[in-house]
Amino acid sequence: MRRWLRVGLGFLAATQLVVGVWALFLPARFFALEVVGMGMAYNDHLMRDYGAMTLASAVVLGAATIHMGQWMTRTALVMYVTWTVPHFFVHLTMLDHLAPSTATLLMVALGVAIALPAGLLALTEREPRTLDDSSARR
Repeated sequence: MRRWLRVGLGFLAATQLVVGVWALFLPARFFALEVVGMGMAYNDHLMRDYGAMTLASAVVLGAATIHMGQWMTRTALVMYVTWTVPHFFVHLTMLDHLAPSTATLLMVALGVAIALPAGLLALTEREPRTLDDSSARR
């Protein structure tokens, strides 16, 4: 189970890293995605802030991937779910400009972005208080 937890955390960290770098350093290109711009006016400041905050979440998820302590792991996953649930509902209210196939694909992807960390969080309940030996040595 620990292996699946580490793989899942690593996947979330990697995706946040890629999205964060993209939004921070190429904000106009990131915003140009139909499912990102959502027909709104471009704002460079907000795109770069989003990129920076996404990179910050990659740091937290990455630390949990490496350390695997129960407290750190749960905190990282709760942080991610705290963002993905409202993100899902924001997009749910803004689907009018998308083709039905694109809207469906987007909502499935955003649903997976909730289900994956929620499932990983459930795995932490099945593990002992410390998820790795390095936490036990403290």
